[in-house]
Amino acid sequence: MNSAKSKILEASNLTMRFGGVTALDSLNLHVNEGEVLGLLGPNGSGKTTFFNVITGLYRATAGNVSFRGQDLTDASAQEVYLHAITRTFQRSRLSLPLTVFDNIAIGDNRRLNTGLFFNLFARDQFEKEYDRVVEQVRALLLTFNPQLAAKIFEPVASLPMIDRRRIEICRALISEPDLLLLDEPSAGMTHDETAEVMNDILQVRSKIKPFTIILIEHEMGLIQRMTERCIVLNYGKKIAEGTYDEIVSNREVQVAYLGQE
Repeated sequence: MNSAKSKILEASNLTMRFGGVTALDSLNLHVNEGEVLGLLGPNGSGKTTFFNVITGLYRATAGNVSFRGQDLTDASAQEVYLHAITRTFQRSRLSLPLTVFDNIAIGDNRRLNTGLFFNLFARDQFEKEYDRVVEQVRALLLTFNPQLAAKIFEPVASLPMIDRRRIEICRALISEPDLLLLDEPSAGMTHDETAEVMNDILQVRSKIKPFTIILIEHEMGLIQRMTERCIVLNYGKKIAEGTYDEIVSNREVQVAYLGQE
């Protein structure tokens, strides 16, 4: 079925070296429009490095990345964001003293007017802009998780880990991305909490916009449930590609990822 879909992201011979260490080794892969792709591999296999390269945090040593046919290999993080690509991080990047609203609104800087003149002197327009963003954040929270919408002006520090993870994901979703990169969304949560958050993501995806997802995750049950196709990395190389059932039955994957001899 995916063969009929257009490619939204493509990496060709993508290589990333840190001194004598090769984190990505001539990697070739593509992501289809509208799919959920699982990116798997043991620790140090290059998964997060791949995210960092395609989002402009690292500049590739060799190879290229294209998004909808446009070369993004040397694009800055801001330029990548302007192409409607957003991400989460495995480790929390929230500002705990700030409110839920503040942390999510930061993610929509593509549409926020942050000019000094506007904020200091155009007070009427500023208030209208503020009200617009509040309603936008509230609407996303109501779709994502109605209980969290009631906490929109509470400090993040007062909230449990599951709500903090929801806020990070909402911050990535507030700009209505075409491609969402999720880096181990289950980190720090229980199995049941992870299932709840994934349900929230699927709800937004079905009600608002069918965006594409690349999911890095070690929780194999989550990969089985969420993904349509999986790619497995080891030492920066692609060692397997296919459905969940295909990759877990792959002998090389069993040795490299599942630790089976």
